Amino acid sequence: MSIENLQLKPRRSVLYMPCSNTRALDKAQTLDCDAVIFDLEDAVAPEAKDQGRDNIVTYLQEKDFGHRERVVRINHVDSEWGLADLKALVDVEFDAICLPKVECTEELNKALAVLGKTVDIWVMIETPKGVLNVEAIAAHEQVSVVVMGTNDLAKEMRVLQSESREEFQFAFGRCVMAARAYGADVLDGVYNQLDNAEGFAAVCVQGKRLGFDGKTLIHPKQLEAANKAFAPSAIEVDEAKGIIEAWQDAAEKGVLVLNGSLVEELHVIAAQRLVAMDQAINAR
Repeated sequence: MSIENLQLKPRRSVLYMPCSNTRALDKAQTLDCDAVIFDLEDAVAPEAKDQGRDNIVTYLQEKDFGHRERVVRINHVDSEWGLADLKALVDVEFDAICLPKVECTEELNKALAVLGKTVDIWVMIETPKGVLNVEAIAAHEQVSVVVMGTNDLAKEMRVLQSESREEFQFAFGRCVMAARAYGADVLDGVYNQLDNAEGFAAVCVQGKRLGFDGKTLIHPKQLEAANKAFAPSAIEVDEAKGIIEAWQDAAEKGVLVLNGSLVEELHVIAAQRLVAMDQAINAR
């Protein structure tokens, strides 16, 4: 594996933007986020669903969102609005569709049948049934990202969300493993306390350690901390480059010792990915 062959998409910061708010949609074109989830579901009141749908169709057709991935979260495919959302997007270009509260692969196939085209799917795991079925869901060939929906999941589990987030450990582990098993990225859920910068930074660090590729966000003020936490640090990049260089210079490719630590091919592969991700971020 070479760095040049790694085609990675940074998804450190993924910001929800309500489609009913045109000021938010305008602002999304300038923010330092890796992806925008244009929300037609929870962030849009029932009476604003039609206007929100019209707004996002217009913005996707006429506005430039630069490097940011354009992801549209529709209403549930079985809801009174989901079918209309999908039909409105048939002739519109976007990067992925986000399906809420996914519990089975039939929901994915139903959405694809309406769209009539091949698109990447971001699946939101927000219910106990979704967690238990996440392996089959992540295995679907169109799924590229698994998204944790921690607010709805907490409600369904009948638990209060804690700072340690121990109540989600089973769900987190299962979803991260399923995503990795089938080559998908996986995103951490939102953090609701907008004025707790220290707490937000802490859960970002925790999320990275748990294996998440990035974090979903509810406010632009959370962008900087998420981008920092989920990006390779300068020290990590230097260490990774050192591993790659030492491996390339080694007379025998098997096992070597670098700065007192054992280095095998698996460490080199991880280092290559880290450097490639750093390059992808800095290329923007």
